[in-house]
Amino acid sequence: MTKKTQRGAAILELAVLLPLLVVMLFGITEYGRAIYTYDTLAKSVRTAVRHLTVHSAGDPVSQAEARCLVVTGDYTTAGGITTCDGSPVAPGLTTAMVDICDAANASACPGQPHSAVSTGSGVANLVTVRVTAYPFDSVMEFVLADTTFGNAASHTGIAVTMRQDL
Repeated sequence: MTKKTQRGAAILELAVLLPLLVVMLFGITEYGRAIYTYDTLAKSVRTAVRHLTVHSAGDPVSQAEARCLVVTGDYTTAGGITTCDGSPVAPGLTTAMVDICDAANASACPGQPHSAVSTGSGVANLVTVRVTAYPFDSVMEFVLADTTFGNAASHTGIAVTMRQDL
């Protein structure tokens, strides 16, 4: 082949492969955002359940504080009123998306025992914090469609369960 017949081959190959490479780049970015958001929610849920393990079951103030820990990572309690400080750790996250189950309120976690759970050294209460129905809004829906982390109807989501100090 001569040099004349090869003219424009490189630009043609680039024109064919560039859209695929751009879609792959957007896909990697969007999946990275989804994983980052999921990890952020998991860490905030873990922080909230740790907070609840040292408080008595059913304490409304500590539960409000735990909800604020999940949503904003901070709270202020004055006179028994808890307010969430700062912006949400994930866009669109609200305290209504946070379920708390303990020995005093196990209705949000059906099928899971939360009081008098038998262990090797006696019995313990469990506490669970869960984020359900968090909508992840994709920036590039042609790569990753909008999705929801967890389902409120089936009680699934990002959850952590720990033993509660008695």
